[in-house]
Amino acid sequence: MSASAFTQLFIFFLILTFVVRCWLSTRQIRHIRAHQEKVPEQFVGSISLASHQKAAAYTVAKTRFSLVSLIVETAVLLGFTLFGGLEKLSDWVLGISGNDMIYQIALIALASIIVGAIDLPFDYWQQFVLEEKFGFNKMTPSLFVGDIVKSAILGVIIGLPVIWVLLTVMGKAGTWWWLYAWILWTIFQYLMLFLYPTFIAPLFNKFTPLQDEQLRLKIEDLMKRVGFQSKGLFVMDGSKRSAHGNAYFTGFGAAKRVVFFDTLIEKLSPEEIEAVLAHELGHFRLKHVMKRMLATSILSLVFLAILGYLKNQSWFYAGLGVDSIPAGGSDAVALILFALTLPIFTFFLSPLMAISSRKHEFEADAFSAKYTQADDLIHALVKMYQDNASTLTPDPLHSAFYDSHPPASQRINHLLGHS
Repeated sequence: MSASAFTQLFIFFLILTFVVRCWLSTRQIRHIRAHQEKVPEQFVGSISLASHQKAAAYTVAKTRFSLVSLIVETAVLLGFTLFGGLEKLSDWVLGISGNDMIYQIALIALASIIVGAIDLPFDYWQQFVLEEKFGFNKMTPSLFVGDIVKSAILGVIIGLPVIWVLLTVMGKAGTWWWLYAWILWTIFQYLMLFLYPTFIAPLFNKFTPLQDEQLRLKIEDLMKRVGFQSKGLFVMDGSKRSAHGNAYFTGFGAAKRVVFFDTLIEKLSPEEIEAVLAHELGHFRLKHVMKRMLATSILSLVFLAILGYLKNQSWFYAGLGVDSIPAGGSDAVALILFALTLPIFTFFLSPLMAISSRKHEFEADAFSAKYTQADDLIHALVKMYQDNASTLTPDPLHSAFYDSHPPASQRINHLLGHS
């Protein structure tokens, strides 16, 4: 392939993805507005018109915000590629660094910092304007800054060594470097499953053992019936950042933990909490977690193999605006270009991934209905939809691309078959 042909292919997918994403967002806004004046019949009596309209307004606001973010993301992508931004950054970094590895690590780090700095005002606006407007923000500016600092420190402690290892493998492991890199990356991911619950998550949130004795006994009985063993039941202080609630389990093997947001504990009854947890445990018992990890691992292997091919093709660099590549520096440039452009080439795979995810959600709902009362999960879902201002009337096509969970009406109809 010639560089000009790849440029044309890149522009085609960029425009196509941009137009489709804008179209989907406008469909979502129109569809929600068209149904905001009436609560769906299925939810009449359980969700008020005011709550339904709040969810509509919240979803419309988030969708509009996503359109602004999309425009900026596209501009940044063009700036790094066809407008020569990455090449200029590469030349500047090369001018102040003499060592090949230092140059490559610094280039990746600076590109990440630039993207993060551009995203920062949007993150702030989303948290302190959009979430604040609808009553969900509980975060203070100092906590916001503290999270950024902690994430940056973790990036240095964990991210930089990972980049160094990856670049070393790319440069010295020969033709099959991508296979060795995939093996190391897979080991790293499993290692993080062990380390995250104990060492990383507590840096951002406080985890305390579940104190409610009645609830604890109910959950332990559920886990015994399901055949799930954990290292403990914990409540996370999610309320210090957001009013949204959830429950999940984290970790792997002996390090598994069951975690409840404190907001969830406050809003649901013990029976409803049990049903929600049974749904989460269903993902584990039905091997959804392992299937997702396997799928992610396979995709990682495929993408690394593609990168292994592209990094040796001059048209890949030139076609994306990088005409001058320092000797020994192509690996870092290839990584950055691949990470920047991959989303536009894979966007249309989103519905396929959503289909699998939705299937798992239906199966986990059925699992919950088997070990708890289906009505309890229905009541819990209705409360969570209302408290989180989740729209009950998403546009079907928008939902097919973006939503990993089935629409509320479909989930509840499915559960009614088990009640």
